[in-house]
Amino acid sequence: MPPITPCLWFNTEGEEAARFYTSVIKNSRILETFHSDQAGPGEPGTPLTVTFELDGRKFLALNGGPQFTFSEAISFQIECETQEEVDEYWSRLSEGGETGECGWLKDRFGLSWQIVPTRLTELLTQTDAETSARVMAAMLQMQKLDIEPLERAAGVTV
Repeated sequence: MPPITPCLWFNTEGEEAARFYTSVIKNSRILETFHSDQAGPGEPGTPLTVTFELDGRKFLALNGGPQFTFSEAISFQIECETQEEVDEYWSRLSEGGETGECGWLKDRFGLSWQIVPTRLTELLTQTDAETSARVMAAMLQMQKLDIEPLERAAGVTV
């Protein structure tokens, strides 16, 4: 199968977003920037597309104008091994954006992210139904996910 590259539609801030995302996600880089010319679209010399990688995954930022905006129908999930990782991604990505519930946030560009500790998945899938329900109930009370209260809900000694 050929590679699939998500294209993220921005008004004019695609280059700024690509620089921000590559500064937040480890092992990331800008690959190429294509600027508009006299034929357009956009003002000559302004970035039209920016190709970048986030931890080896290719993305394209397109400065397509104000016609379309992001919604929660599409989000990116970051699985974190530690609470420190959860805290770091939550803090960096939500700066200038807005926080939601259950580990969801919107960054300052309006793109939705889910910051999820891998421990949550373990607690939900590797326990009995009653324990899983307690963990789910605890998670539903949180904005940023916190591993310790999730483990307490599961009856794990912390």
